[in-house]
This record gives sequence, structure tokens and C-alpha cells, in this order.
Amino acid sequence: MRTSYRIVAIALALLASSIAQAAKPNIVFILVDDLGYGDLGCYGQQVIQTPRLDQMAAEGMRFTNFYAGNTVCAPSRSVLMTGQHMGHTHVRGNAGGPDMAIQSLRDEDITVAEVLKSAGYATGLCGKWGLGDDAPGGRSGLPRRQGFDYFYGYLNQVHAHNYYPEFLWRNEERVELGNVVQSTGRLHGGFMGGWATKKVAYSHDLIADEALGFIKSNASTGENRKPFFLYLSLTIPHANNEAARGIGDGQEVPDYGIYADKDWPNPDKGQAAMITRMDADVGRLLDLLEQLDIDDETIVLFSSDNGPHAEGGQDPERFDPNGPLRGMKRDLTEGGIRVPLIVRWPGTTPPGSTSDHVGYFGDVMATAAELSGVQTPEGTDSISFVPTLTGHPELQQQHEYLYWEFYERGGKQAVRAKNWKAIRKPWMTGKTQLYDLSTDIGETNDVADANPDVVKQLEAMMTEAHVEHPNWTVRRRVPAKK
Repeated sequence: MRTSYRIVAIALALLASSIAQAAKPNIVFILVDDLGYGDLGCYGQQVIQTPRLDQMAAEGMRFTNFYAGNTVCAPSRSVLMTGQHMGHTHVRGNAGGPDMAIQSLRDEDITVAEVLKSAGYATGLCGKWGLGDDAPGGRSGLPRRQGFDYFYGYLNQVHAHNYYPEFLWRNEERVELGNVVQSTGRLHGGFMGGWATKKVAYSHDLIADEALGFIKSNASTGENRKPFFLYLSLTIPHANNEAARGIGDGQEVPDYGIYADKDWPNPDKGQAAMITRMDADVGRLLDLLEQLDIDDETIVLFSSDNGPHAEGGQDPERFDPNGPLRGMKRDLTEGGIRVPLIVRWPGTTPPGSTSDHVGYFGDVMATAAELSGVQTPEGTDSISFVPTLTGHPELQQQHEYLYWEFYERGGKQAVRAKNWKAIRKPWMTGKTQLYDLSTDIGETNDVADANPDVVKQLEAMMTEAHVEHPNWTVRRRVPAKK
């Protein structure tokens, strides 16, 4: 046994050495918002057209067991940026209310952008941030204080609900857009949500163009090339929740494209059109990398921050966005946290490949560190999946378990260990459900009673993973008034 471990260790060292000697790759991480596991053609979607992402999967690697950091936005992004799972990361929920301190990263938090910047990367963020704001208590989390050289987009996540906002941010400066917004008066971190009554500029298009501009400005070749990291955090297909409540349609898009003549309600047309529009812009980015002759030295990763939503007025039954999985956004069943991951790195990642490696957002930290030739920061819950990306799954280190916790709706926890998945709700005290994902990906058959020892082991993992945080307590349901 020791001999086999030694062989693997030597092979891993040789692999790391070969990567370190090679030119550091450019890294593009594309994160979309509320896209389901079954929303793409390459993951089984039958109605919505996603030809460019399907092509990306055909040219790269498609992961089938990859997980978001959480089942809602802010904590999922905190896990992605810090490499710490939900029991350790600082931002553990969508905070709400005027105080942004608990939904902002702190000076002591180390982000993927900071790690890559230390390795000589130019770093840019285009799109939605959600981990710091230009409001009291939130400024420590501003992108340029968290390792990004350049930022364009939304700071506040409620602001990001609106695809026709009055302004976006460029670094710390407001960029006025000419849209006119009717506010709801709901305060969130000093910001009030709303929807446009005059539509001039569609934010997604502006963000996509800005991302292409960042790549053009930072693309370089030759001995003196400086690699870049682009975090392209798109808002599609998140709903404008305020518009959905106010006018009944939260799937904002300039036109319905190929779905215009469908005999569907407008929110359904909007949902499909948003995803296909996003797909086309991913294609524009891939085309640009080829035009600049840097696609072979650029690794592009595509994923979603959590499972699909039903918040914009659309009918999820039409598109089956979670595919074979049960649950949606705000659930800790697979439909709420298992997400697509497509990776394209021409000449390095085996084309047309599929991986069943079990990983999650927190692993982006160690992966980026290895790709850039620096050490993973201490205190993370991160394992590099570079061996899998480079076609060496036999060298891939595995997690003992993955862990999630969610503070809304009375609270709940979940653990995945190999093929076992445990969910406990209410928080800490409820009966634990147990599923064997190797035979029951839809989590339809609770086998806890037949496997008490496994339940006990996974509950011990929940206890080990959770570290108390003074900012985060479970939010109980408020009983309906009779």
C-alpha cells in the first residue's frame, strides 16, 4: 500500500513540475446565475437551444458530479472566492437588510483573485459581485480590495436583479446608463430594487462586451506575456424578482429571439431567450480567444452559482431545468446544488470527455493556485482538480466529504461522502435523510433507517464541518396569520 502511495506522490510531483515549467495559462471562469443542471443541451435540455456551450463540452470536459458552494447566491460566491466550505467561509447567506457587513468579505479573507494576482496575473471581474458594496460595512469587500485590478458591473445583488438599471459600476465610479427605474422601496444594503419604465441599455450586453474588452486589453503572447484571470459573473437567467412581483414577468430580455413565435407565456419566452443569448456570448468569448491566437493557453470554465429558480413567472415544467435531480434553488437536494461544469483547454483537456469527479466551487482556489504555480493559502477546504483537467484522473485526490448549510426556512445541512448523501432539517436537530446517489440520483428513496451507522458517520461530518459564526443564525419561518 505504501509503495502505491509513493508512486502516486511521485507522479503528482512530476505533473506539478511540468505545469510549473509551462507558461501559466490564462484563466476565465464564467459563472451564470440560477442556471439548472438540466438547462443546457449537453446536460439533456430538449427545448432551449445552447449550441455554443454544447460545442464547448464537445471540445472539452463535462463534469457530472460538480457542486456549487451553496443553494443561493452570496454564500455560493463566498465559497468560490475563498476556497472555504459553508462551515468556514465568512459570508454564509443572503443577508438582507441595510447592514452589508455580514455579506461582505473582510480584509483578512484571501480570494482566488488575490492568489492569482500574487502569481503575476492581471485580474478582472465583469458582472455581478455580491460580496461587498459601496455602503457602510461593505467597503472592505469591494472587488478592488479583494484582488481584482478591474471591475465592471453590479456590486449589490438586489441591484443585479434589474437588467435595465440606472447605473453600473466601473471600479468605484458609477456609470449612468439612461434607464429609468421604478423603485419598490425595499432596502438592501442601502439599495432599493425595482424595474425599468424606460429601457435604454441591457446590462448583460454591456457586461459581455466589457469582458471581451478586458481580454483584448490583456491578451499577450511571447516570452514577456502576462497571464490574465477573468471572472465573468453573468446575471442570466436570474429573475428580476421585483418585476416578477410588480408586473408579473421577471425574465427581462431585449427580444425573444428564436422563441418569439412560440405559443408560450412571455416569462417562458424570456427564460429561454435569456439562456440562448448567454450561450451566444460565451461563443463570442471562445471565438475571440481563437482570433487572438491564445485559446491553447487559456483555460475556460463555465458553471452556475446554484440550481434553477422559478421566481420570474416562468413555468419550470416546460423546460425541466433540474433534469434528473430533485429540488431547485434554496433546496439542499441535488437540484439545488449540483451544477454544470464545462472546461475547455485546447491541447490539454481531453476533448469530448466526461468526468464523474466529485468536486465543488471551493476547489477553484487550489486549482488556480496549482495552475499559476503558487501555494494554496492555508485554512482552505480546497483540492485541485488539475489532474482531472489534464487527463490524469488516476492521480486525482478526493474529498472525504463535501458540506453545505443553509440558514433560511428553519435551516438545513447536507453532506456528500462518496456516493452517500445526507440531509438534515431542521438545522442540527431534525431527522437525517440518507440517499445512495449511485442508484438514486433523484433522491427518492430515503435509506436512513436501513443504514444507521452511515447516518451516524455523516452526522459526525456535519458536526466537524460546522464552525459557529456570530453573524449567522437560522431564520425561522414566520407562521401565516389566520
